[in-house]
Amino acid sequence: MPRVIVLVMDSLGIGATPDANLFGDEGANTFGHIANWCAEGNQHPERKTGCLDIPNLLKLGFAKANQLASGVYPAGIPVKENIIGMYAACKEISSGKDTPSGHWEMMGVPVEFEWGYFPITIPCFSEELVSSFIEKAQLEGILGNCHASGTEIIEKLGMKHMHSDKPICYTSSDSVFQIAAHEETFGLDRLYEICEIARGLMDDINVGRVIARPFIGTNGNFKRTGNRRDYTTPPPAATLLDKLSDLGREVYSVGKIADIFAHRGISHKLKANGHDALFDATLSAMNSANDGSLIFTNFVEFDQSFGHRRDVGGYAAAIESFDIRLGALMQQLDSEDLMVLTADHGCDPTWPGNDHTREHVPFIAYSREGLPITNAGIRESFCDIGQTIAKFLQIAPIERGQSAF
Repeated sequence: MPRVIVLVMDSLGIGATPDANLFGDEGANTFGHIANWCAEGNQHPERKTGCLDIPNLLKLGFAKANQLASGVYPAGIPVKENIIGMYAACKEISSGKDTPSGHWEMMGVPVEFEWGYFPITIPCFSEELVSSFIEKAQLEGILGNCHASGTEIIEKLGMKHMHSDKPICYTSSDSVFQIAAHEETFGLDRLYEICEIARGLMDDINVGRVIARPFIGTNGNFKRTGNRRDYTTPPPAATLLDKLSDLGREVYSVGKIADIFAHRGISHKLKANGHDALFDATLSAMNSANDGSLIFTNFVEFDQSFGHRRDVGGYAAAIESFDIRLGALMQQLDSEDLMVLTADHGCDPTWPGNDHTREHVPFIAYSREGLPITNAGIRESFCDIGQTIAKFLQIAPIERGQSAF
């Protein structure tokens, strides 16, 4: 019986969706604009100057998926005719462009309700919410209380936090309440504890996630650690992960997948920090996963370290490094395995601001035995990914989506 390995290149969108204008994202194209930046000869210390060097992604059809979504073949990238994978571009039907919505939809449960968001004001959290949080978490107070970039607010308020013992609380355009605290002076366990308290306060206002953002260091040299933890509201219906688990199939979460699904439908949880470690953990799962299993990995650094920080060159270098490890992983696939490459939203590093962008996501599939279709076209929902996986794993169809083959 086959297995499926899903690799989520977090935020690597491939061109604006038809409704992108509703989000202020008309014209966004994460992959395409990174390719343009490289083709223009821009320099970055982590990569050689020149066009994107991604031979494995190209032979799988990634650039052609970008052309499907945007109508333009990415600049400077050679056209591959002998594609060995299946490629497609998926629209999103969920109401937002956030991480849980994208992942849940690809597993068959689109978010068709509105999340709760915090206003772009200072302060952005209500007095009632702050007072309740301070009381329940037994805090002296909080810092921040605004929309902010995580790295910037830590640099700005890190020392004050260390001296006052007040956590740094902030949000973004996502439905999220983020709490940053120093691992050594505040304590990692205490940070997790107050995040669990905050999670309980978010349900009444329909906020999707509370994120623990631990950091270390001193003034001018703060660094976020790999001990991030997401406290997510559970999906509103059974996902493909739940259905597989109910059937006794193994579901491996690598990275933050378990957090995104509120730890529902997960058999094994492998934590790792950084793309190389995530690849290592994925390969470890492949070495132990039984027939009929699903291995599900999120590569968060694309989004967290490069997309939100609008680091175009860093993003390009990360894609090239990913491509190298991808080639090695493909060699480790069993003959019946299916590998799926996708994303959960866009985060165009050339776009104004530091928010996600409303884009198509790639749907790339590969099996050493070959697949019955190469160009699967524009798909109407991320749910098509989950439906294709369900068919490949030989289980009953899920409620939403159409299989690509």
